[in-house]
Amino acid sequence: MSTIPATPGAATVPPVTEDPTPPRARAPRWLAGGANSPWFPYVLVFPLALVLFGYVVQPMFATFAESVGVDGLANYSVFLTGDGVARSALVTSLVISAASVLLCGIVGVAMAFLLKRFSFPGRRLIEAIILVPAALPPLIGAISFQLLYSETGILPRGLQHLFGTEQPVLPFTGIAGVLVVHTFTMYPFFYLAASAALVGMDPSVEEAAYNLGAGRVRVWRTVLLPMLTPALVSASLLVFMTSLASYTAPLLFGVDQTMTMQIYINRTNGDLPMASTYASVLGVVSVLFLLGMRWYEGRRSYRSQSKGVASHRREITNPFGRWLALLASVLATGVLLAPVGTIALVAFSRDGSWTTEVIPSAYTMGNFVTIFTDEGAYRPIVNSLKMSLIATVACVVVGVLIAYAVRRLDFRGRALLDVAVMLAWALPGTVVAINLISAFSTGNAFSFGQVLIGTFWIMPLAYFVRFLPLVFRSSSATLAQLDPSLEEAARNLGASWWRAFGTVTLRLMLPGVLAGALLAFVHGVGEFVASVLIYTSETAPISVEINNRMYSFEVGTAAAYGMLQVVLIFVVMVVSGRLESGPKASREAARWTA
Repeated sequence: MSTIPATPGAATVPPVTEDPTPPRARAPRWLAGGANSPWFPYVLVFPLALVLFGYVVQPMFATFAESVGVDGLANYSVFLTGDGVARSALVTSLVISAASVLLCGIVGVAMAFLLKRFSFPGRRLIEAIILVPAALPPLIGAISFQLLYSETGILPRGLQHLFGTEQPVLPFTGIAGVLVVHTFTMYPFFYLAASAALVGMDPSVEEAAYNLGAGRVRVWRTVLLPMLTPALVSASLLVFMTSLASYTAPLLFGVDQTMTMQIYINRTNGDLPMASTYASVLGVVSVLFLLGMRWYEGRRSYRSQSKGVASHRREITNPFGRWLALLASVLATGVLLAPVGTIALVAFSRDGSWTTEVIPSAYTMGNFVTIFTDEGAYRPIVNSLKMSLIATVACVVVGVLIAYAVRRLDFRGRALLDVAVMLAWALPGTVVAINLISAFSTGNAFSFGQVLIGTFWIMPLAYFVRFLPLVFRSSSATLAQLDPSLEEAARNLGASWWRAFGTVTLRLMLPGVLAGALLAFVHGVGEFVASVLIYTSETAPISVEINNRMYSFEVGTAAAYGMLQVVLIFVVMVVSGRLESGPKASREAARWTA
C-alpha cells in the first residue's frame, strides 16, 4: 500500500489503495443493457428467423423437391396436361371460392347495413349471436350443416314428412352444400369489416349527396361503395383464401374435385410426389393472394374529410315494417342458433338409433359418460389438450418476440420477417401437413436428426406453424398501442433490456398476448385439416376422433365430442371479451410497474 505525504497546513488526503480483487469479466454488451447497439436486433432476430426458416420456409422447399423428385417436372406436366382431374380440381376450387366471396358479401354487407343503420325489434339479440356460426370449429360446423341440410338432414326430412313427398325436400348436396357451409361460416369476415366501416362513416357526407339531388343508387355508387371498398376488398381476399383452403366441407358433402381433397386422396393412396405437386400449386396460389392483399392495403385508401359525427340508427316506425322486422329477427335467430342446437340435440342421442326419423328417437347421457370414462375414448381429449398447450406455449414465446422485433427494432429484413410469419397463415392446413411430411420424413438439423413423422411431436409442430400468426398479430396490435417511452424510461433508470422488456413491456402486452394465446389454444383443440394427414392411432386428437366416429355411424358420441369443443370455444370467447379491456389493464399495469 502506498500513501501520499501530507503537506503542513494542507487538508489531509485519504490514502489511495489498490484493490487486490481482480476485476470481474464484463457481461456482453447486449446482455448488460446494450440494446442500442446496431447489432442487437440481429442477435435477437437470428434465432427467430431460424425457427421460421426451419419450420415454415424450409418445409415448402422440401415439398417442391418432393414434387419434382427423380422425374423432374413430370408431375407438373401431368397436372397441366393429364386426364383433367388436376385442372378440374383447380378450376372447381377457384369457382367455389369466387362464389363464396359473392354469397358471403351479400349476406355480410346486408346484415351489417341492417344492424348498424336501423333499429328494430330483435336487433340486439341478432347482434349478440351473429358470430356464433363462425365460432364453431371447422369440422363441427360442417357436420352441423350436414345434419341440418343434407339429404339425410333434419330440415329436408322434416319438409318431406310435412308435404308427404317421396324424396327429401330442398336438400343441399355437392357444391351447393359446400357453399351453404362457406356462406354461414365465413360471412362474418364481410360483416365485421363492413360494420366497422359503416360505424366510422360520417353521415354528413351521405346527407350532402342527397341534398345535392343524388338518388339512392348514385349515393351507393359514388359515396358509400368507395368508402366501403377497402373493407370489402380485404374481406373478399380473406374469404377467397379461406374457401380455397377448405377441406371439411368438400369432404362431408362429397366434392372430390377440389385441390385440398386431391391432396388428401393422393396422400392416402401413397402418391406423395403428386400430393406434393398439388400442395405446391395450392401454396403458390395462396401466397400470391396474401401478397396481393398486402399490396392492396398500402395502395389506395378512401378517407372522409368531414368533421361530422358518427351515424345514428333509424327507427322503423311503420307498424307493418316492425312486425316484419320482428319476424325476420326470429327467423334469423333460429338460423344462427340451429347449428349449435343440432349438435347439442344429437350429442344426447343413442348411437345407431337415428336412421330415417326426422330427429333422433332415443336419448342418453351415456355418450358423455363414455368419452370421460373409457380410456380409448378419453385419450383424444388428453391428446388435444396436451398438443395444443405445447403449441400455444411455443407460439407465445416466438410470436411475442417476433412482434417486438417487427414493431420496435430497426433492422434490415423486418418486412421479410413479417411476411414469413404470415406465410404460415396463408398456407392451407393440407399444405402445411404435406410440407411437414416432406421435410421431416427423414432426420435433419431442424429435427435434431430425428424422424418426426409418426411421432407425437409432429402434431404440436403442425399446430405451432398454423397458429403462430394468431399470437403474433394479437401481440403486434397490442404493442402498437403502447408508448415506447415507458420502456425507454426503465432503460434510462438503469434497467437492462431484458428487465425492461419483462417488467414493463411484456406486462403491458399481457391482455393481447393472452387473447392470442387463447385463440391459438382453442384452434389447436379443434384442428382437423392438418391432423388428419399426420396423426397416428396413439396421437389422434378430438377432431380426428369425431371424423372416425361419424364414419362408424356413432353420431351421438361424435356430437358429444363436438359439444366439448363448442363449450370450450364459448368459454374462450367470454374470457377474450374480458381481455378486450386492454387499455384499462395497460393503465393498471403501468401504475403497478411505477
